[in-house]
Amino acid sequence: MARAPPDPHTHLPQPARLWTVAEANRRIPSLGELLPRLRRWALRLVEVHAETARLTAFWGPEVDAADHVDHERKTQLDLEERHLARRLEEAIAALRGEGIEVKDLDRGLVDFYGLVGGELVFLCWEPSETEVGFYHPLDSGYRTRRPLPDHLRAAAARDPR
Repeated sequence: MARAPPDPHTHLPQPARLWTVAEANRRIPSLGELLPRLRRWALRLVEVHAETARLTAFWGPEVDAADHVDHERKTQLDLEERHLARRLEEAIAALRGEGIEVKDLDRGLVDFYGLVGGELVFLCWEPSETEVGFYHPLDSGYRTRRPLPDHLRAAAARDPR
């Protein structure tokens, strides 16, 4: 028995919401404040993880013994690592819940789910840009960005909010 080909629309993500260009542009200032904070947390997380690994490599499993000279430091680092990881995960999940995907935290690159020509796409923004001016298909990335059509840019510019 021959199987029917899969429906390509059944594999599309179900974003929490779709953004217009104007809505995404209004969200940019708060993202401009949030993303550097998330990046600082991520950098600190890397530092804490490296320090924990250094202590463990130097002392071995004994560092976890309650009477070990570096036990308290290791315990503090473990707590900080869990705390930072949880905060990052929660913040990124909250953005995802808004229909915003963090693509590159180092660059501050984010994508908003949106529609261009009836196609579900990512409206693409990075901090060096003053507004959302590009988009790309969901199955490709930054290198395939295309300028937004003029009518979408014009509609965003006319948005009174």
